[in-house]
Amino acid sequence: MYPRAPEPWLDLSTGINPVAWRGVRASVDDLKRLPDPVDLAGLEAAAARAFGVADPARVVAVAGAEAGLRLLPELLRLSSVEILGPTYGGHEDAWRAAGVPIRAGGDGLVVVNPNNPDGRSWPAERLLAEPRWLIVDESFGEAAPTLSLAGVERERLVVLRSFGKFYGLPGVRLGFVIASPDLAGQLRARLGDWPVCADAIAMGRAAYADEAWRTATLTRLQRDAARLDALLTSRGFEVIGGTALFRLAAAPDAQARFQRLCEAGVLTRPFAYEPGWLRFGLPAPHDFERLEAAL
Repeated sequence: MYPRAPEPWLDLSTGINPVAWRGVRASVDDLKRLPDPVDLAGLEAAAARAFGVADPARVVAVAGAEAGLRLLPELLRLSSVEILGPTYGGHEDAWRAAGVPIRAGGDGLVVVNPNNPDGRSWPAERLLAEPRWLIVDESFGEAAPTLSLAGVERERLVVLRSFGKFYGLPGVRLGFVIASPDLAGQLRARLGDWPVCADAIAMGRAAYADEAWRTATLTRLQRDAARLDALLTSRGFEVIGGTALFRLAAAPDAQARFQRLCEAGVLTRPFAYEPGWLRFGLPAPHDFERLEAAL
């Protein structure tokens, strides 16, 4: 479609950390056998500590937050849900596929916090005032740790977390569902003994224990997000939202700019429902010059 675009493409269409965590992978011996339940429990315990969850039994490893959210309609069996949008479309897809009506005032409330694509956020006290089932997708939670409800023990609360976005390793396919012990037990029974692979277990255990990397990375991402804001503003965009992993920008000619960026081999995220928006993932530090030239 863009035959003259220089390669490789600079893909800024996602909200994934461009500087991935680098650490251990599973050993050859571990890859030759089924994952050990003890090692899986160790992964869930490491994630629980990183998320501030006191009881690791509440933390269930899944093959990405996407896998978790797709299972929730069947587990919760709600008669209707409300989804605060516009937001990540996978939530609507999951509930509609299960035949659950989506409407204001539904029996459950689905919130992405901070939200994708605009970075809107809701404080804990606002969300916890909800009497309904509350499903909070914290896939970008590491970018805004003070918002997290993962450590809250409440019967009708489910929190989703993603490993791949902040750690820059979406191909590992690792995420977590944090729920009451009873619901977590039901989910484990449905998933079976080997819900994630040996690499996900090894990398997740080591990465979640690496507090120094997590702290330094959040600082770098915040700095790079401010740098991206300045660049976009200098090129005539209005930055209207985002997180430390992506920025949402507006311009009257956003669609034309999207096409010109594609011609320069830079992929951003347009929105059919809001043609004046473009979402920019953070470039790696060495890619800022290429984005600046393309803009």
